[in-house]
Amino acid sequence: QAQLAESGGGSVQAGGSLRLSCSPSAYRYSTGCWGWFRQYPGDPAEKREGVAFILIDSGHTYYADAVKGRFTISQDNAKRTMYLQMNSLQPGDSAIYYCAADPYLPRCTPGDNWTGLLAQYNYWGQGTQVIVSS
Repeated sequence: QAQLAESGGGSVQAGGSLRLSCSPSAYRYSTGCWGWFRQYPGDPAEKREGVAFILIDSGHTYYADAVKGRFTISQDNAKRTMYLQMNSLQPGDSAIYYCAADPYLPRCTPGDNWTGLLAQYNYWGQGTQVIVSS
């Protein structure tokens, strides 16, 4: 059973924007980190790559190099909702985007190269598809 629920995916042309939302369905923690992974078509789940993350307490953010300057992660604590604003979308951003969270992380990414990132997150949504056409 998915602990988180994503919404906001869809199809856009290159250069366009989308905003993804993530809300907890059965997830009740208010500590740790949450954020976004993406999985490209044909890739197995083990190859999901980290996109952006936010530390719930402080709001500190982390971004993959590929999305810096284009994507912005934010959260509304009152609504218990997290957002990913995606601007200047490119065909290479086409993927299924997954919201993920873990309440026990003191920081959202394990070092500068993000090795072992996927294994840190134990709560997941079912994903929302983003298609960017050229």
